[in-house]
Amino acid sequence: MRATVIHAPHDIRVQEVPDPVVQQPTDVVLRVLRACICGSDLWAYRDESARQPGQRIGHEFLGIVEEAGSGVNGFAVGDLVVAPFVWSDGSCAYCAEGLTTSCPQGGFWGSVGSDGGQGEAVRVPFADGTLVKLPAAAASDDHLLTALLALSDVLGTGHHAAVGAGVEPGSTVAVVGDGAVGLCGVMAAKRLGAERIIALGRHQARTDIARTFGATDVVAERGDAAVAAVRELLGGEGAHAVIEAVGTEQSMRTAVGITRDGGSIGYVGVPHGSGTGLDLGVMFDRNIALRGGVAPVRTYIPELLPDVLSGTIDPSPVFDLAIGLDEVPVGYKAMDERTALKVLIKP
Repeated sequence: MRATVIHAPHDIRVQEVPDPVVQQPTDVVLRVLRACICGSDLWAYRDESARQPGQRIGHEFLGIVEEAGSGVNGFAVGDLVVAPFVWSDGSCAYCAEGLTTSCPQGGFWGSVGSDGGQGEAVRVPFADGTLVKLPAAAASDDHLLTALLALSDVLGTGHHAAVGAGVEPGSTVAVVGDGAVGLCGVMAAKRLGAERIIALGRHQARTDIARTFGATDVVAERGDAAVAAVRELLGGEGAHAVIEAVGTEQSMRTAVGITRDGGSIGYVGVPHGSGTGLDLGVMFDRNIALRGGVAPVRTYIPELLPDVLSGTIDPSPVFDLAIGLDEVPVGYKAMDERTALKVLIKP
């Protein structure tokens, strides 16, 4: 079959790889219907995180079960399913607590020795603990299928940030980051009842989506100017809840600067760069809480799925470029150059 591999920075290729097969009784083999490129995939593309030459890549996908191991109880051949970006056994203490990303037997798609999502098929370990079944009819609904793909990562990650930030009905929220996760954070904040949502971003195509998702205000400034602009909008005070969806030192400094005393920051931006941007003294003096990290998306999918199926929320606009599998290198280039927000792959 064909799949995406990374050989070196800026060297993404689609090439023949061995077909996946059931190796353990709890495995399924999944034929991929939709996948996509994540902003975090760009760290390897830009040589900001290490990869072995020829390593698979991609961690967001949904598709059809083609083969199921003898120990799989919850799925059968032909089922339409979505995979969160981390597999988990569903039975350990962490999974029981909802922290599926800490499952001792879990792992990330595209890690050494595992399949990546940007290909024609994937071997899924611990299928019963990992996958979530989708309505069969969705397979023939292109728009809905695209919206459902967001459940594999960005929608659940945005929700995790909103939960970490303590968003509740009537709260004021500010969102640092206008990528797909930040935009889904806007959507999640609106869904949780936020009254005012300030989106920080300077790209109109993205801020237009933010407004569609529920943003009431947009701040285009960055750094100290962004902090001043947000505080001016809020009468000199910051936001009750701040979503940090970038992961740089500057973005975290901005997040702290725009948080109201006694407020909370939900951080989900993958940390990268020279530092964290955190000043614990400032956070201590102002009683600012910090919660977040890698999102246990598998835990959130059952909560978010009904709203996607009903159309109550529609994250599909974050996918602004659709390509075939052979065009994946072009998709990486488009996202790296910020001419695309998030690239949808149709194998």
